[in-house]
Amino acid sequence: MNTLKVCTLVVAGVLGFASIGTAAAAGCMKGAVVGGVAGHYAGHHAVVGAVGGCIVGHHLAKEQAKERAAQKQQQQQQGTRQM
Repeated sequence: MNTLKVCTLVVAGVLGFASIGTAAAAGCMKGAVVGGVAGHYAGHHAVVGAVGGCIVGHHLAKEQAKERAAQKQQQQQQGTRQM
């Protein structure tokens, strides 16, 4: 029971600190939650999982933003060619 309380407090602390800089932390919050839960069930390593999840989530969000920008640029170029 105490482990669950500690895990909850750690995840809440990580999320609290992550919310301070939300503008630059795209994907970090979701990744931290998923990583924290996965780390907890994979041997009580919730903090390590949350940190890893934050890093991976941020990376994936950056890649997705790049893809969206490339698609938008392609659509704009196709629109100007048709005119």
